[in-house]
Amino acid sequence: MSTPLVVSLSGLEHRSLDSCADFAAELDRRHVPLSLLISPRPTDLDARDHRSPMLSWVADRVGGRDTVSLHGFARVSPGLRSRLAPAARLPAHEAGLRLVAASAVLEQAGLRTRTFVPPRWLASPGTVLAAQRRGFSVCADAMGVRDLGTGRVLRSRIRILGPGEVAEPWWCRALVLGAGRAARRGRAVRLAVEAQTLAKPAVRPAILDAIDLALHHGADPVTYASFATARPEAERVPTPRIPHEAW
Repeated sequence: MSTPLVVSLSGLEHRSLDSCADFAAELDRRHVPLSLLISPRPTDLDARDHRSPMLSWVADRVGGRDTVSLHGFARVSPGLRSRLAPAARLPAHEAGLRLVAASAVLEQAGLRTRTFVPPRWLASPGTVLAAQRRGFSVCADAMGVRDLGTGRVLRSRIRILGPGEVAEPWWCRALVLGAGRAARRGRAVRLAVEAQTLAKPAVRPAILDAIDLALHHGADPVTYASFATARPEAERVPTPRIPHEAW
């Protein structure tokens, strides 16, 4: 298969929309779609706020080539459990409850997706199983992208420039060179951008340079939704064991 290039954008907020729009316009000029990672926060996705600039912008982007992915879980009622296991160790039942709540928040805002990105890009086996059971088609974590219909996994680590990551010039150069090296060797390039960091002087040029270098080496721009395999409804029954063979 071709070398995929996936660029995701998370942390969408009203105050960062201008920088997000400028960044998306740069990608449009390169014919690179965005995977918009939407966190299920009711305060940001209030379906009653029909004039929400953020929701309007997301809807406009999805009307083009971009796609939406559910990023993380919604908060569940304290009555279910006061202490929830970390995402990396979440059992299937608990993950399923949180996925239902998160999907409901997105749907109330008019957004639907079958692509899931776990919190901090860390998914427990239980979370993967729960996503499969809840009808999700793709689960993308820190080390790869899983087609939940077949269980196949594209092994590829995420490259992040976010609030918790170093944004020094040497780190940005390392990200650019790493993306170019991966694309040159025919390996998938996955770039994750946090909206708040786009205002930092070194971040946006580094991401665009990484994208340009990957495109130069023949990478194919796609979204996480493109990793899903179409399957009949009758086949969407989860299997007891999730296979781990790589593409």
